[in-house]
Amino acid sequence: MSTIVSRRRIHPIVALRRLRQLIADPEDTSKVFEVIRAASGPSLRRGIKRFAAREVGRRVLENEIDLLDTMRNRERLEALPSGTLGRTYYDFIYAEALSADGLVDASMSRAGTLYDELSPDMRRYAQRLRDQHDIWHTLTQYGRNELGEACLLGFTYAQTRNRGIGLIVLTGGWKLYKALGTRALRAIWQGFRSGLHASWLPGEDWEAMLELPIEEVRRQLAIRPPTAYWEVAA
Repeated sequence: MSTIVSRRRIHPIVALRRLRQLIADPEDTSKVFEVIRAASGPSLRRGIKRFAAREVGRRVLENEIDLLDTMRNRERLEALPSGTLGRTYYDFIYAEALSADGLVDASMSRAGTLYDELSPDMRRYAQRLRDQHDIWHTLTQYGRNELGEACLLGFTYAQTRNRGIGLIVLTGGWKLYKALGTRALRAIWQGFRSGLHASWLPGEDWEAMLELPIEEVRRQLAIRPPTAYWEVAA
């Protein structure tokens, strides 16, 4: 396996410029990836080491398994029993008129991709992390509205300690505080605390878990219900 990668430099000016563009247009998901790329620091390097130390991680890296291949298989997902993680994911994705490739397109919006400078194993881990995003939406029950995304990013920051994600959470939290008050901050803070409490999701065997009842998966991974988010959404 080729897990060694040079230390990523942080580019604060680039990160802040892309962050301003993201604030102006929150729907431009490509700017999320660009902020993360510019400000992520050592999070990917730490993550790949932890991932490669797990049986699931070794299998994924050695056999060059792409999670995206599984999540693109609409026929298999649709055929799963109601209430399973895979079928609930399918219902969430296609009810929102999304696809498993949506974040792929965003991460490739500029020349080349945002993973070109990474080693093969690091790239596979980073892309697998990207492709879990909507699975995490499904598990955590955070919606795709602006507050739901901010809460899930708070959860994600707790899981990955990616500085770029943390920067987006802080900025988004301030914007939502001005619109919704302290209850938005409570919801985001609960998302962060839930991310600390949960198992380390980047290293889970999602391909196998898709067939399990989603409530069983939530219990197994210690996913807490997003009660503060629900109060605002209601």
